[in-house]
Amino acid sequence: MNRFCRNRSLLRARLWLVLWLPVGLTACADVGYLAQSVAGHVRLMVGARPIDDWLADPATPAALRQRLQLVQGVRRFAVAELHLPDNASYLRYAALERPYVVWNVVAAPTYSLTLKTWCLVVVGCVAYRGYFAQPDAQALAAQLRADGLEVSVYGVPAYSTLGWSNWVGGDPMLSTFVHYPDGELARLLFHELAHQVVFVADDTAFNESFATAVERLGGARWLAQQATAQARQDFAQFDQRRQQFLALTRATRQQLLQIYMDNNPVTQHQQALEAMKNKAMQDFRERYAELRQRWGGYSGYDAWVVQSNNAALGAQASYDQWVPAFEALYEREGRHWPAFYDAVRSLAKLDAVARHRRLQALSPLLS
Repeated sequence: MNRFCRNRSLLRARLWLVLWLPVGLTACADVGYLAQSVAGHVRLMVGARPIDDWLADPATPAALRQRLQLVQGVRRFAVAELHLPDNASYLRYAALERPYVVWNVVAAPTYSLTLKTWCLVVVGCVAYRGYFAQPDAQALAAQLRADGLEVSVYGVPAYSTLGWSNWVGGDPMLSTFVHYPDGELARLLFHELAHQVVFVADDTAFNESFATAVERLGGARWLAQQATAQARQDFAQFDQRRQQFLALTRATRQQLLQIYMDNNPVTQHQQALEAMKNKAMQDFRERYAELRQRWGGYSGYDAWVVQSNNAALGAQASYDQWVPAFEALYEREGRHWPAFYDAVRSLAKLDAVARHRRLQALSPLLS
């Protein structure tokens, strides 16, 4: 057994490691991954300063000053209007010298959209693995591909510690998304704060769909009440394209799921199954090209489409699978945020089968 796993009393004495102790003590077989997770988050926390300090600093660029003032307003709105947690999160800002804070790795079999999972104590099993250094993510991706899996690596602008780090400064605002358009910045903050309201171990789709529902519902309210007319117009155009793209990817997932369900790779001729899969993906790319042309050449999804595979499509499903159900639940609770959160917490207490059955029944779109 290595030194990390032996010296538990020493670990408890280190403030920055206490956040990750429940994971570390049961993940001794994977110390390298744990070490990069801890070190990366510590660097993030150390590099963050209170937003008020940035605003008081005459050296802060005017453009950044404006964005940080917007963040403060969005944060106040999140607490007052959406009843999201009022804590230390997003009261500090860290400037990173990279486009993303972490890179996630997801993987799926050749003929399935079911993602590989990695299990840790507290957070349970999750369908992704995050790295603070892109080469580390690519190294894991290479291993998974060698094992015969389809893999997707994608950059992530923000992540949540689920509130565990609030007592040492909270999740900071990051340069990786501070310059997002107003509507997108607000939605992302709402999404990450929602993870601090409810989080269920072993159910990535539940957690991400809930946070996405909060970001959509809360974002619509913020745009209506707080945003400028230009910000609303910009967001409306962006969101129209996003919804059209998501509809296309949902249709593609359904087509692939049908192909995989109807054709067992053990008994089906491999070449025929591969041909059906390739045809579905080719249709997807052709329909995307048509969308892109209607959008006047907008290329925001080009890189994702080029690299799309079972892993990428499976990961996307995690973020929208149960969104209609959560939005229906919000309506059922009279659009009252505390009642909505209580109803979600009640769902979270159910076992996975019962929870998914309730979600399925909530929305006609899923029935």
